[in-house]
Amino acid sequence: MANKTIKIGGATGFWGETDMAMAQFLREGNLDYIVFDYLAEITMSIMARARASDPTLGYASDFVSAIVKRNLERIADAGIKLISNAGGVNPEACGEALRKVISDAGLDLKVVVVTGDDLIADLDRLAASNASEMFTGETFPPREKIASANAYIGAFPIAAALNAGADIVVTGRCVDSAVTLGACIHEFGWSADELDKLAAGSAVGHLIECGPQATGGNFTDWEQVAGSLHEVGYPIAEVYEDGRCDIYKPEKTGGIVNRGSVAEQLLYEIGDPAAYILPDVICDFTQIQLEQVGPDRVQMTGARGRGVPSTYKTSMTWADGFRAGSTFWYVGRRAADKARIFADEAVARARRKLTAMGADDFDEIAIDIVGEEHFWGAHSAVSDTREVALKVACKHQDARAVGLFLREMTGCALGAPAGMAFFAGARAKPSPVIRLFSLLVDKSSLALKLVSDDGEFDFTPPATRTDVLAANADPIPQPTSTTDLIDVPLETLAWGRSGDKGDKANIGIIARKAEYLPWIAQALTADYVRDRFAHFMTEPAIDRFYMPGLPALNFLLHNALGGGGIASLRNDPQAKAYAQVLLDTPISIPHHLLEA
Repeated sequence: MANKTIKIGGATGFWGETDMAMAQFLREGNLDYIVFDYLAEITMSIMARARASDPTLGYASDFVSAIVKRNLERIADAGIKLISNAGGVNPEACGEALRKVISDAGLDLKVVVVTGDDLIADLDRLAASNASEMFTGETFPPREKIASANAYIGAFPIAAALNAGADIVVTGRCVDSAVTLGACIHEFGWSADELDKLAAGSAVGHLIECGPQATGGNFTDWEQVAGSLHEVGYPIAEVYEDGRCDIYKPEKTGGIVNRGSVAEQLLYEIGDPAAYILPDVICDFTQIQLEQVGPDRVQMTGARGRGVPSTYKTSMTWADGFRAGSTFWYVGRRAADKARIFADEAVARARRKLTAMGADDFDEIAIDIVGEEHFWGAHSAVSDTREVALKVACKHQDARAVGLFLREMTGCALGAPAGMAFFAGARAKPSPVIRLFSLLVDKSSLALKLVSDDGEFDFTPPATRTDVLAANADPIPQPTSTTDLIDVPLETLAWGRSGDKGDKANIGIIARKAEYLPWIAQALTADYVRDRFAHFMTEPAIDRFYMPGLPALNFLLHNALGGGGIASLRNDPQAKAYAQVLLDTPISIPHHLLEA
């Protein structure tokens, strides 16, 4: 096995992340790269609106001001290279801002910007292609309502920027894991047809792209880290030339790195683990194995590559009306009933006024009573709680109708059932509904470029193999006994993590021990999980996937988030709590397995 390694720190998982990772990494002192992921579909629409108001905006400005500027001399002294998709919809402006900060500090660091992912100027061509939404089949959105259109580019342009001598690489919309894979390609010279290595580097990027979610954040076993999360360590990947990697965290930091915390992040926001499609490689994560090789240190092996797609996924964000909501609390006898009466009263008043004005009805109304059966549906164990939280929200094409709804929600408070309370302060106001539209575009249609002080250069993608290898179809092991069974909560037997992609939710369930998996799988059928979440799914459809390497099950719930993101009126539009619901499931398992 090759012995060369590089160390990569994962500093951010979204725009707005705390900046505590930089101090940890610089104190650790031996990193080669620090990578930053800032972009989500919602973020792209926010940045697009900022660029529309000011052509110098549209990127993650705090990457320049709070990260680079404050730490510039230490970054330069340490020789650490930074890779970030902070460029958003305006990577050139981000690059210029970085060069100014560097120049003002009297330092000589090279910034290379990767451009060409922005397709907003190509909307007419895309619309003329009669492209439909790749998941829902919806027709192309109205041209005038589209805010952003960006292809998810890959890691090879990033590697080319590093080959050109970049100290800081800035991209627009690349896939989250590409900032890590690009460093691996550059350092190890991985070629475009070394699919297993590309899949391994992508898996590494996936593990560190959400910062401390791999080191104890959002962990099922949160009690183990509850006292140290205020100083949680951010993940570092030590990557070997053959694709192996160790995940660990800086010295003297909080959190935890174990099989469970790392496995949860591996399953976060993925669909079919045998066909996790990225621009550079189609990954097969089903055979990945995680081994605890030291305190707070887990080694990952077993990623496989199955092929290379000929297209880029392209995501557009577009405005589809307005939404707003308010939250109230109800206390006392029959609290949930009182909350429901109040919500119905406010909605009825608002609808009566819309009808009187000859206006259209609301596109959607959502009434959520938390403490009743919001998350648990028909499986709720709540009886007659005396405290509930009520959220009522609406969606309408006209912001004035949404404003009317908000006024009625507050205005009928004195005529409501007793026991209502709410936090005094600024009232909610209408905000745009931003929806996602995804399609595939041929890679040849993009003109990617590298921009630096040396000039602007075309990026020529490497030749790739186009055949797709078949995935293994390992059967799920079956239980071997029907005696000595006891029921225990799934959480006793497994870790769980859930997340979102558009209007889809995924729930990853990882067996704490391999011998638990048959009993977990016997109970968690696709039909069972569909039943648990039927009250959330507009068209109940679900896939179950098996990952024998961990071992784990991954469930993909379609049409489960009310549109997802800020198009949704749900309390949990990104499925962050779905795993917690499933972990409550009773599992029958032989008593002797638990004793062992």
